[in-house]
Amino acid sequence: MSDKKKKRKKKEKITYIDDGRSFADFSGSPLGKSNPYGMSSDFSGNKLKDSFKTYIESVKLMFLPMMVTLGGICVIFLILWLLFGLK
Repeated sequence: MSDKKKKRKKKEKITYIDDGRSFADFSGSPLGKSNPYGMSSDFSGNKLKDSFKTYIESVKLMFLPMMVTLGGICVIFLILWLLFGLK
């Protein structure tokens, strides 16, 4: 057991070099630091209307997968009910 401790290699120390850039540095982007997420600064829309529109679009995208999942659950339920429920 003491031989294993002696043969163990030392971990190599990693040196990090900071060049002043990071993921949060948006100074080089065309939007600048004031607007990192892509919304134009002259946005004057109705937030409630836009939020509702986004909600409706997301529900439309989720509707078909939700129906497939519910159909699968119903089929599994019916199979289990026929196997174990009827006596």
